[in-house]
Formats: sequence, structure tokens, C-alpha cells
Amino acid sequence: METADSTDKAIGFPVLFVVIAVLGAVGLTVFGFTGDQTAAGWSFAVAMIAGGLSIAAYHQYG
Repeated sequence: METADSTDKAIGFPVLFVVIAVLGAVGLTVFGFTGDQTAAGWSFAVAMIAGGLSIAAYHQYG
């Protein structure tokens, strides 16, 4: 019987970073409506970095 030496990192890390990216996008929307441009900018930065890390984690562990 063959055994696989894999972990759940191939799914877990990308999903974690996607959740963080979605929260950043929600923050961008909320702060965009309230007019706080600095907070909206930081939310955008968080969303972009987390999205990039999600892609990188998928390629690293997938």
C-alpha cells in the first residue's frame, strides 16, 4: 500500500490568505464610503499583499 506524504498546507495557506484579502477588500469598501482615504489605502494594501501571498502559497505547496 502506498502512503502519501502530503499536508493540508496546499489548501490551508491559500484559503487563509484569501480570507485576509477579502477582509481587506471589505475594509476598502467601508472606508471608501466613509471617506477615510488613508484607511482605505491600507486596506487595499492588505488585500493586494494577501492576494499575492495566496497565489505564492498555492504555487509553493500545491
